[in-house]
Amino acid sequence: MNVLIVGGGGREHAIARSLSKSDKIAGLFCAPGNPGIAQYAKCLPAGAEDVAGIVAAAVGNSIDFVVIGPEVPLALGIVDALEKSGIKAFGPNKKCARLEASKAFTKDFLIRHNIPTAKYREFTDKNELTRAVGIFGYPMVIKADGLAAGKGVAICGTEAEAMAAIEQMMDKKVFGAAGEKVVVEEFLRGTEASVLCFVDEKNIVPMETAQDYKRIYDGDRGPNTGGMGAYSPSLLFNAELEKQVMDEILLPTLRGFQEDGLDFKGVLFAGLMITEEGPKVIEFNNRFGDPETQVVLPRLETDLLEILLAVAENRLGELEIKWNSQNAVCVVMASGGYPESSEKGRVISGLEHIDDDIMVFHAGTATQDGEIVTSGGRVLGITALAGDHEGAMQKAYKNVEKISFDKMQYRKDIGLIIQDV
Repeated sequence: MNVLIVGGGGREHAIARSLSKSDKIAGLFCAPGNPGIAQYAKCLPAGAEDVAGIVAAAVGNSIDFVVIGPEVPLALGIVDALEKSGIKAFGPNKKCARLEASKAFTKDFLIRHNIPTAKYREFTDKNELTRAVGIFGYPMVIKADGLAAGKGVAICGTEAEAMAAIEQMMDKKVFGAAGEKVVVEEFLRGTEASVLCFVDEKNIVPMETAQDYKRIYDGDRGPNTGGMGAYSPSLLFNAELEKQVMDEILLPTLRGFQEDGLDFKGVLFAGLMITEEGPKVIEFNNRFGDPETQVVLPRLETDLLEILLAVAENRLGELEIKWNSQNAVCVVMASGGYPESSEKGRVISGLEHIDDDIMVFHAGTATQDGEIVTSGGRVLGITALAGDHEGAMQKAYKNVEKISFDKMQYRKDIGLIIQDV
């Protein structure tokens, strides 16, 4: 069959690498793709957020199945549009995609279904919000309700910081329409962890655990990013915690979908805080995480296409999904100015010196005058596999040091447990 991946980042590169191993795929395409993805798939010129363009590309290239990577096209209803054209797709429909497109929608869902999460309030009026500054104490968590590329969260230690964040979101509209509604949450202390799950209308099946690192600087300091690295399996999880997450969060979520008439099919990404009271949901995303995908999929042994098709066809319960026992670490290399901005067109050197068993996932790259250059905030994800966690860390950083571009930045603590910051 012919398969089209929608997106052009590191997550989509990891998906393309996994799908390329399937003997059931005759033609693999990606829109818009990137120079790394081009090793596995034919890249098409349609933008990921151009729903009409993606549908036209799928029809024009006789695509049988479309796998959507990023959150924005899901929120725009790309699955609905593809299915209306008779093309099967992997990912939630527009109604279900609100779980990521609106933090207020998700918080309401969690509270109604008694799923552990932080206390919260939502605001659309700036004056009402400023009067409520500090309502849950400090640090104060302030979130733009809508999609903001993983950057719409401010953790404010003082009233002055909170007021500045409110001004950025509601007056200066740095996140556009995403900041027209703001969610304020109680700050949860603990350690973050991520659980990605395959979900159809009857089943929820966790993938291997992972942990990512959202903030730009070592020690989880500085502004939030889309993710500066990840590792798998998570050092935080044991059988007891996995059972608790399944019983208290994942199964109640599946029941909630069924009770609310949300015919969710795709990937549910549960961002968790492991607190002294147990795991609590920080956020839900409804697609493969980035960069978690770059450490989870390299550990997958089952044919990824078979899993995605089973989800789309409500056959997930029929599969046994197998994983290898290796440890994976991914270090993200970002451009100068990230996350506020990104420097484009900087030549990337050293890729030819990377060890043969290292995966280099292109996140923000382009080809210019025959060279690979930077074209976004997060540029590369360097993923290493090893028989133990420390070995994977060492291999990843050894290869990160072989790569250079002007003003590059990366965290030096990917793989370490960071808590109570």
